[in-house]
Amino acid sequence: MKMQILMAIFSLQAIVAVHAQEKNFIDMPYIETIASVDTMVSPDRIYLKILITERDTKGKVSVEELENKMASKLKLIGFKLDEQLTLVDLGSNFKKYFLKQQDVLKSKAYSLLAYDALSAGQALVGLEEVGISNVDLDRTEYSKIEDLKLDLRSKAISKGRSQAEAMLEPLNQKLGNAIYISDINDRIMNSLQSRVVGIEVSSSDVAQTKYLPIDIEFEKIRIESEVSIKFKIE
Repeated sequence: MKMQILMAIFSLQAIVAVHAQEKNFIDMPYIETIASVDTMVSPDRIYLKILITERDTKGKVSVEELENKMASKLKLIGFKLDEQLTLVDLGSNFKKYFLKQQDVLKSKAYSLLAYDALSAGQALVGLEEVGISNVDLDRTEYSKIEDLKLDLRSKAISKGRSQAEAMLEPLNQKLGNAIYISDINDRIMNSLQSRVVGIEVSSSDVAQTKYLPIDIEFEKIRIESEVSIKFKIE
């Protein structure tokens, strides 16, 4: 019983302390502002999913042979296979078995990492040249996203201070120290919509022409940071 009474007293003291802090904060003259900043960056990590299957050649070319052709072509373009090419988990959605009567046509799925849009375009055309056309854009990323978010938060805080100063100027009042800062939200808008400029490749085109560098553009990633700041009014 005594323990229950002591716990009740401690709880009451905690509630009183919280209310006192809230009252002190409310009684203090302050100004609140919300500021956001955003920027656009080009992705520097472009992931392509590659599906190699004997179905594309009606079983005439084995997966192993297509795999060797893929490796040779990507090396020729300049990809480091040990760093940029990985075999996708066999249990993933990329793994498919194609049945043709009693025959099983094998398939393998890979993920290819390109560091810029041009090399991604080179990979698309190069793989088409060796008979691998099942290549899709998986996702795009920006490798320094965390550093960029920190920079945007800093700029948002500076913008919030400027907003607060502008609001107080007509009142002839001075802005004091910040008494509350909250990181409201970081938004990353990456629609994964890619625009590939100038890529129209057919088997006859590949046979008759050599590969030329192409202009390729991927949709930029938009990053936005928003903060809420309360400043004391002097």
